Amino acid sequence: MVDYHNANNQSSAGGEEIYMEQENDWDRDLLLDPAWEKQQRKTFTAWCNSHLRKSGTQIENIEEDFRDGLKLMLLLEVIAGERLPKPERGKMRVHKINNVNKALDFIASKGVKLVSIGAEEIVDGNAKMTLGMIWTIILRFAIQDISVDETSAKEGLLLWCQRKTAPYKNVNVQNFHISWKDGLAFNALIHRHRPDLIDYDRLRKDDPVTNLNNAFEVAEKHLDIPKMLDAEDIVGTLRPDEKAIMTYVSSFYHAFSGAQKAETAANRICKVLAVNQENEQMMEDYEKLASELLEWIRRTIPWLENRTQEKTVNDMQAKQEDFRDYRCVHKPPKVQEKCQLEISFNTLQTKLRLSNRPAFMPSEGRMVSDINGAWHNLEGAEKGYEEWILSEIRRLERLEHLAEKFHQKAAIHESWTDGKEAMLTQKDFETSTLSEVKALLRKHEAFESDLAAHQDRVEQIAAIAQELNELDYYDSASVNARCQKICDQWDTLGAFTQSRKESLERTEKQLESIDELYLEYAKRAAPFNNWMEGAMEDLQDMFIVHNIEEIQGLITAHEQFKSTLAEANKEREAIQAIQAEVQKIAQSNGIKLSGANPYTTITPESIDGKWEKAMAMVPLRDNALQDELNKQNSNDTLRAKFATQANTVGAYIQAKMEEIGRISIEMNGTLEDQLSSLKEYQKTIMSYMPEINTLEGFHQLIQEALIFDNQYTSYTMEHLRVGWEQLLTTIARTINEVENQILTRDAKGISQEQLYEYRASFNHFDKKRSGQMVSEDFRALLISTGNSLVLLLLACRSVSTGHNTCIQQSVAKVLL
Repeated sequence: MVDYHNANNQSSAGGEEIYMEQENDWDRDLLLDPAWEKQQRKTFTAWCNSHLRKSGTQIENIEEDFRDGLKLMLLLEVIAGERLPKPERGKMRVHKINNVNKALDFIASKGVKLVSIGAEEIVDGNAKMTLGMIWTIILRFAIQDISVDETSAKEGLLLWCQRKTAPYKNVNVQNFHISWKDGLAFNALIHRHRPDLIDYDRLRKDDPVTNLNNAFEVAEKHLDIPKMLDAEDIVGTLRPDEKAIMTYVSSFYHAFSGAQKAETAANRICKVLAVNQENEQMMEDYEKLASELLEWIRRTIPWLENRTQEKTVNDMQAKQEDFRDYRCVHKPPKVQEKCQLEISFNTLQTKLRLSNRPAFMPSEGRMVSDINGAWHNLEGAEKGYEEWILSEIRRLERLEHLAEKFHQKAAIHESWTDGKEAMLTQKDFETSTLSEVKALLRKHEAFESDLAAHQDRVEQIAAIAQELNELDYYDSASVNARCQKICDQWDTLGAFTQSRKESLERTEKQLESIDELYLEYAKRAAPFNNWMEGAMEDLQDMFIVHNIEEIQGLITAHEQFKSTLAEANKEREAIQAIQAEVQKIAQSNGIKLSGANPYTTITPESIDGKWEKAMAMVPLRDNALQDELNKQNSNDTLRAKFATQANTVGAYIQAKMEEIGRISIEMNGTLEDQLSSLKEYQKTIMSYMPEINTLEGFHQLIQEALIFDNQYTSYTMEHLRVGWEQLLTTIARTINEVENQILTRDAKGISQEQLYEYRASFNHFDKKRSGQMVSEDFRALLISTGNSLVLLLLACRSVSTGHNTCIQQSVAKVLL
């Protein structure tokens, strides 16, 4: 068994610190997979020959050729560059054992403790012990001295491989076995240092044998690295031998180490210059982006505060469409710019602090707080503008409906009053007989009844005009003029009616009684005629509803109207019966009627015609109301679909916001693991985007249907958009904080274990899981850690840059 001690073992020759990775039992490794022994024989033999050939010799069988100790001592002299004691040239067993012991003593002098490896096993040709001894030599002289960024030996070699292969697709070096199986990592190492030797883009991940052979042949031909591995053995093994891979890869490291050192020095100089240039460029970019964003906000707020009223619903809907374009097209990029601005500012401050440079102070009025204040004003103006647009659309819809109703009623009234002044001012009664005068008087009474019936319509016209004025109708002047004309004409009709009535009454004593049936007909026909005209007006009346309750109310009112039709038909039949009675009396008494009813112009035919027309309108009204009901049912379905999706999305966003809050406090593992987990989490969140797009589709249908309310959900599309953007912003900020923690850790030299310890202590005393502590909790944290205040501050800053202000305030209270 071979025991490889850790960094606590020191070399007896030079006192330098030795690092050897703790290995599992050698025999057990070989027993787990016999193929590993085969790979090790080939690799170790090739590695030994790569050094022995410098002395003009080589070995064929690793356990046989080292038995006499001569080539073993020669190998150690070549790789160590030192002379060993003179070997014994005898052929006896004792001579061989002495030579092997000299080699083992030399290995031990280099700080490597050998356990259970004796010269006898090597002389006897024990393959496992011989392979273990050669691996010890490889570790000590080929791998131990590898150092990359304060990591050495195996970890240093792995870090070197990871950095060199990081830019290459399909290459992810995490170990020295599976990561190398497809051959791409070997080709990437060669291409990184000698791109002229390999066309990497032509390699295919699904052809590992070709990849491996290509790398082995190029390395042997152009880099003087002998072929130590067999492609078929690597591909045919579930898990290639780690020691064989490490031995071969170390040859690449030593082949390229000279170029790497020069590259590292150049990179350090370039890195310093690049950091300074990058910081200056970030300052300029911040100033420019902040100025542009503030200028955009300055230009946008006056537009949102403009309350210029439009004349029609279409004009106002055009404004609403412009506002929708602003919300969906113009504002989202600015939200991203604002988020990027905050991230850039925090990153810049972190970089300046790590470089011991003064903090960046933006120009006056361009601080993050100034931008947040301007953004808050923008959102306030935006909300007010949206509410104003919706109220204006409702107002204009109401106005258009009232204006149409006004002109319809005015047209009917003007049609009715046409010729009434001429009728009331004629002097026909002066030359009429007594019977004719009485007839004229009765006719006038019927007209007065008709006039009184029209009084309600005139009042309605005046009320509608008044409401149009109160709602600031754009064409109020023409409405007022028409209404005034109607009112003046109505007053004139009233005066003329009173005058004619007085004239007729003066001659009433000279008149004979008029047929009461005609009079009764006129009195009953006029209200009925007015009722039919009113009914037809109602049946033709336009309606605008916004929900099912309103249309159901109209349907209920219509059904109530239809329930009165039977009684109205009885009244019509009664009126027609009066006319029939007149005809019957005239025929019975041989009276020859002179013409139409003298008391009214309403004929039985006109009543029947209007009745038939009204009855024809009833089913049309039924259909219109039913169509509107179907439309409102469809709108209600749209509301329900949107509400279901909105409630799901809203709950998802809220849950994820709470979850990311917990994750930011309870994250474990290395900062790189945390960063990788957060980015995977970010991808998970972004995979939810189709649900947002589905919700947007429902929202678009609702907008097109002019639906303004939704009783099924409290969420609005605007609120959900803001919540979604806040979720994405929170994830981006959390990722940025972890990246800044990595920068802080690397710059300050805080180890991962220290970070974990301080994070655990901080989370333990952060009872409320709020990321903040009162001074008493912070004092307890200091006492529990037993560390210096400065070191704790540095560690806490690396735990979360978002806690800096809280911790500084807590420290101040503790000091006071």
